[in-house]
Amino acid sequence: MSRPSEPRVAVFARYPTPGRAKTRLIPALGAAGSAALHRQLVERTLRAVKASGLPFELRTTGADAVAFQDWLGTLSVVDQGDGDLGERLARAGPPYPTLFIGSDAPDLSPGHLSAAAAELDRAPAVIGRAEDGGYWLLGLARAVPGVFDGVDWGTDAVFAQTLARLRTAGIEPVLLSELADLDRPQDLARWPDLAR
Repeated sequence: MSRPSEPRVAVFARYPTPGRAKTRLIPALGAAGSAALHRQLVERTLRAVKASGLPFELRTTGADAVAFQDWLGTLSVVDQGDGDLGERLARAGPPYPTLFIGSDAPDLSPGHLSAAAAELDRAPAVIGRAEDGGYWLLGLARAVPGVFDGVDWGTDAVFAQTLARLRTAGIEPVLLSELADLDRPQDLARWPDLAR
């Protein structure tokens, strides 16, 4: 069975409400500053996704679709729903192929997304490790039962656990280049233009 050559990008984003967005940065930036930085990251991510030319949808939490469209313009917005990140990712998968990304990697470029899409056209899965032990992108050509189950989300074990689940399913993913996330106060020095 053939599959479309272009995967859909599922972009996960939280509404930038002070005190509810980028909370680990609040000690350094304050609630309003952390929310403002998160706003920049989401906008930056969407610019990269749009420039890649890949179809995409925004998987949202923290506000309704109207609030996101007022902020970001007319685009496909789908509520993430309840549950842990694994449950929300699993719901975002169909239809496949899908590239799952967040909005925490400031260096994400259209080229990264195009490269991931090209690899996913030839492989069942692709994954890009984040420096903090998570991943900045996971691409699946088809559903992989259990890939999102029991992962210790938000820890440095996420990449290793996901890789193990893929391998248990008989899948050796293509490894993409590593990128850094902006999540913690110590990460701010890398992107001083974002922390103003």
